[in-house]
Amino acid sequence: MNSTQIICIGSVLWDVIGRSASHMRAGSDVPGRITRLPGGVAMNIAMTLTRFGLRPVLLTAIGRDEQGDELIAAAARMSMETDLIYRSDDLPTDIYMAIEGANGLIAAIADAHSLEAAGDKILRPLADGRLGDTAAPFDGTIALDGNLTETLLEEIAGSPLFQNADLRVAPASPGKAERLMPFLRHPGATLYVNLEEAGLLCKSEFTSATDAARALVDRGAHRALVTDGGKEAAVADTNALLTQAPPEVMVTRVTGAGDTFMAAHIAAELRGEQGGTALRTALTAAANYVAGETPL
Repeated sequence: MNSTQIICIGSVLWDVIGRSASHMRAGSDVPGRITRLPGGVAMNIAMTLTRFGLRPVLLTAIGRDEQGDELIAAAARMSMETDLIYRSDDLPTDIYMAIEGANGLIAAIADAHSLEAAGDKILRPLADGRLGDTAAPFDGTIALDGNLTETLLEEIAGSPLFQNADLRVAPASPGKAERLMPFLRHPGATLYVNLEEAGLLCKSEFTSATDAARALVDRGAHRALVTDGGKEAAVADTNALLTQAPPEVMVTRVTGAGDTFMAAHIAAELRGEQGGTALRTALTAAANYVAGETPL
C-alpha cells in the first residue's frame, strides 16, 4: 500500500462568496457579507479531510502570482501537501464567485480556465515515480473532481495509472455532471452526486435519491452516493442499497456542502466505518457545515 493515504485532484482556487440573510432573486440588491476563502472542489474536500486528521496531497494548477502564493501558504497551514502542485508562470490562479441568499445559491461563476489549460501536467507525479508509475500505479484513495476537461477525465477513467486506486469522483456542478460518464465504466470508481446530477448522468429525472442511486448502478457504476438536500440520501452498489435522512438544521450556507459530505464519507471509510455508519457520519458533517457549525 502506498504510504500516501489520499490524493485530491482538481480545483484549488479562491472562493469569493457573497452571503445575505435575505431571500433573493435575479436583480436583488441586499446587504450581506463578502468573504474570500480557499475553495474549489478538491480544496473543499481536502479541508474536510484535514479536520478528520488526514494529510491530503494536492494535485492541481496554481499560478505563480500573489494570489497563488497566498493560496499555497493557506493550504500548507492546514497541513496539506503542496510540493507536487503544478505552478504555472503564465496562467493566473483560478477563482470562483457566488451569491447566496436565505433561499440558497442564487448564482455562481467558476473561472477554472487555468486548471483546464494545465491539463495532464497536474498528473505528472502519478506517472514519474513520485506517487506512482505504470509499473506500480498508486493504490491509495484518490478524490477527483469534475473541473478537469472532458478529454482528461476520459483519459483518467481508462488510464493504467488509476487502475489500482480507490477512486472517488464528484462533478464540480450540475453543468459538468456529464463529464463523469466515462466513470460509469470504471471498475473501482465511487460517484458522489446530487439528485440533479444523477438525472443528467442517467438521462432521466428522479424523485428520490434511492431511485437515482439504483439507476446509476444499473448503468454500470461500481458504487453511487446520491444526496437530495434535506431529504433522504442513498448509497448503492450491486449488492446493497442504503438510505438515510440527514439531520434537520437551519441552512446558513450551501457552497461546499456536497464536498464536505464526500470528504467526510471518505474519511469515515478510511478509518474503518462501513455502510450506514459511514453514511451517517457524512450526512452529519454536511449538516453541521450548512448550519454554520463547521469553521470556514
